[in-house]
Amino acid sequence: MQIAVTASDGQWEELTGCSGNIEWIRVVDDTGFIQHTTAVAFFNLSNSTIYPVYASFAKPVFINAVTTTLKEINAPANVLRINGWPGFLQRAAWEIAGEVDDKASAVLKQLNKAIMPVADEPGLVSARIIAMIINEAWFAVGDEVSSKAEIDTAMKLGTNYPFGPFEWATAIGAGNILELLSKLTVTDKRYQPAPLLVKEATENNS
Repeated sequence: MQIAVTASDGQWEELTGCSGNIEWIRVVDDTGFIQHTTAVAFFNLSNSTIYPVYASFAKPVFINAVTTTLKEINAPANVLRINGWPGFLQRAAWEIAGEVDDKASAVLKQLNKAIMPVADEPGLVSARIIAMIINEAWFAVGDEVSSKAEIDTAMKLGTNYPFGPFEWATAIGAGNILELLSKLTVTDKRYQPAPLLVKEATENNS
């Protein structure tokens, strides 16, 4: 089974660690997919754009589109959204937005991934929840409730989370969190980004 992938180094390591029975093909960007039409599936983890030829593949194309929906990009039926944020690809179960047909199911089975179908909404499910937790943590720091380190420790001890909110933010990237929150707040003001999060993301991208 051949699978073609465009991804960052971290995403590549997480994805290819899922199974040893796959011939992984790494391409620079999704235009390279047309050189590997014998692949049974394609992973575009670099961005959420849709390359026009995807529809002609007749094979599953998984895209890292946490914030952007399939409807917004007018994705063909063989394109599925997954969460390609750091740390999520190595999970045993993947949230999938889109039509999981027999071909997609076979690929996910080979990757040893359980399928969690979710609605085609910004943030899927877990990313939306984690982004909100991180945002509340930034509000707490802004209100001088506690320090980042203390909040991380409290969350790990109190909720048994593997990471604290600021550890999550560092791994995922403040820019990714801000992008999702900004999208969500258009329809729900509960997701209004904390000023310190906005500052963090802006400084990191300057």
